Amino acid sequence: MSQYRLNLFIPTEHARRLDELATRKGVSKSSIVAAALAAWLSPDAGGQRDSLLSRRLDQLSRQFGRLERDQTIQIEALALFIRYYLTVSPPVADAHQDAANAQGRARFGQFVEQLGRHLLRGHSLVQDVCRELQPDTADETTQEVP
Repeated sequence: MSQYRLNLFIPTEHARRLDELATRKGVSKSSIVAAALAAWLSPDAGGQRDSLLSRRLDQLSRQFGRLERDQTIQIEALALFIRYYLTVSPPVADAHQDAANAQGRARFGQFVEQLGRHLLRGHSLVQDVCRELQPDTADETTQEVP
């Protein structure tokens, strides 16, 4: 195969990185530059890059959609719980406010500790409940859709 000699000027940083890559891969700098130039000039290289980028953007869009859906569900569940709790909880008499506040602080501390332990274990309450309700399909709900 005949080759064409080409002298070119590149930034010092690019030259340093080219030297490192050639040394690490055990190939000549000319072969690296030739492969990069072939990839750049390939008629379908741009199409391949666009296709890969498009597929990745589609994946990210689906993931974002799932996150948005999950967040909406969480917000609605929390709002529903708060409304229910405020509806069914009787008001605390003034004489019992201090005791109720102390008990509330203690319960909240226990809640935070339990949440920390649960998160450290890597479990999800939603996944646990799904497994209990439908043991054969629970794993499907937690897998990522391509």
